[in-house]
This record gives sequence, C-alpha cells and structure tokens, in this order.
Amino acid sequence: MTAQRINPSILSADFVNLQAELERIASADLVHVDVMDNHFVPNLTMGPPIVERIQAVSPIPLDVHLMIADADRWAPGYAELGAFSVTFHAEAAADPVALARRIRDIGARAGLALKPGTDPEPYLELLPEFDQLLVMTVEPGFGGQSFMADMMPKLRRVAEAKARLGLDVWLQVDGGITVDTIGIAAEAGADTFVAGSAVYGGVPEERIAQLREAAALHAH
Repeated sequence: MTAQRINPSILSADFVNLQAELERIASADLVHVDVMDNHFVPNLTMGPPIVERIQAVSPIPLDVHLMIADADRWAPGYAELGAFSVTFHAEAAADPVALARRIRDIGARAGLALKPGTDPEPYLELLPEFDQLLVMTVEPGFGGQSFMADMMPKLRRVAEAKARLGLDVWLQVDGGITVDTIGIAAEAGADTFVAGSAVYGGVPEERIAQLREAAALHAH
C-alpha cells in the first residue's frame, strides 16, 4: 500500500508566530508553503526571504507550491533555498520539462500543478520528468474553499498513467481536504494531501493523525 503523506498548509497558520506554528505540525510529513504573487492568483502571500526563514526553522521538509507567473524564472531560486520539493503550475511555465530538470539538478524534487480547468492529457506522457503531480481540488488563491469532487476523474487518469508507466510519482491534492473528503481523494489515487484549516482548525497533531487514518482506509 502507498504511504499516505499529510502536508499541512501554513496558509492557515498564524503568520506572526510561524516558528511556533511549524512546531505544532512536526508530526506531519512535509509543510506545504504557498507562494502567491498577486498575478497568477489574486492573492499575495510570501516570497524567498520568508521561505528561507521557514526552511531554517522548520522541523519537517518544505513542499513549496508556487502560484506565481513566470515560473521558469523564479522557481529554481526556491530549490536553491533548500526546499525539499518545488511545485510550479503548468499554466505558468513556458517549458515545464526544462524547468523540472533544472529544479532536479539543483537537488529538489520537481512538482507540476494543474488548475481545475487544465486538461492533464498533454502531461501524462511527461510524468517521468516530475516527482510529483498536484491536482488542484479548488481554484488556487485562497484557503478554506470547498473540495471539488468533480476533479476525481482527472486524478484517476493521472493515477492510471502513473501505474501504466510504472512510476514513483507522488499524486498530490490541494484544496478542501478534510477528514470527510480525504478518503474520496485517496480512493481516486492520491497519496499526498495538503490540508490547511482542517489541521490548524483544531489540535494539529490530532488532526494530522485523523487525516492519515482516514486516507489509509481508502488507499490503494
């Protein structure tokens, strides 16, 4: 059975006390760091200086999700900061394969993210170039949105391609993941789950354990 990774999103954390908020999720697998530039998405969060500080104090590796324009130019810098994984959007990259190779050369895992309206078909044969594929289950930009169950056929197509190609690509979902929805995504093939308010809305350690258990019940 696939390992179920729980990656809490610090978009739901208290930004004034980030170090303490990171310590609260030490039992998770990675910390999901949302970088938004107010261009690719209508929200502004943080850039390299804050990500560099998070990298310095986080008890778990960084899963950086770049919701930014001109990913070809900016994404490698996040790998250079020491992030474990750097995910950029297919819609924001001129050459996703070249960019993924550059991120890998620097030493990070390379992830490709697809917005809800993006067809995964053109990227299925390119899966070997990536370490992670993120199927957004909300429109990117804000936390606390409702899970889009109609993304599950898309996730299944990616999972089928992964199995057909015999790849060890992580399949991540991000958006509206709760104890109630995580099983739906796990059943469709996801193994890596981003959860924000579902973790920080209670006692994070307990919430992480509950999410992990709920995902494992439906895992392949």
